[in-house]
Amino acid sequence: MLFALSGMDEITGGSVKFGDTELSNLCENALADIRRTKMGFVFQQPTMLKNLNILDNIILSAGYDGKKDIAKLTQKAKALMKKTGIAGLESRDTTEVSGGQLQRAGICRALMNAPEILFADEPTGALNSKSAEEIMGLLMDINKEGTAILLVTHDVKVAAKADRVLFTKDGNIIFELPLQRFSGRDIEARVEKVLNGMAAMGF
Repeated sequence: MLFALSGMDEITGGSVKFGDTELSNLCENALADIRRTKMGFVFQQPTMLKNLNILDNIILSAGYDGKKDIAKLTQKAKALMKKTGIAGLESRDTTEVSGGQLQRAGICRALMNAPEILFADEPTGALNSKSAEEIMGLLMDINKEGTAILLVTHDVKVAAKADRVLFTKDGNIIFELPLQRFSGRDIEARVEKVLNGMAAMGF
């Protein structure tokens, strides 16, 4: 679904709009430009180049065309690393950091071009409970700062922290559960509400 919404996969029906732009009408170059400048992607397993250190992996997607000031990109990447709690890991190899740290690096990379929306596909799925909680806290902070986030998850506790929960089956949205903005204090009640919604839909 995230691939269809971001224009990576060609849709066979309906439409996908990004603002006022119908993505299905765009050529691949125009789609790639939108994905590069206005969308960010965070995956369950961050894909990093093993021959590059953490800092270079973060900078890579933002500066690949060679037209940007590398010094400014480096400064921005280091600021994001500090913000996400991985300052000091710039020169580390990707094999020298934990899964949670690697996911934070993936989030930094996704934010390098200041996207309007962040697509997150099971971002906590491969993490232990502590790291998962930290990553969700980080994503929620990013959302509060104005970046929209569309997150796919099978974790009820993760879903309960969203403003809206959409239940899908066979590629179709079958139920929508609106929630108020998470305050950090009502997680148990929110989890119960999500579970009740799932039960009502036969999940």
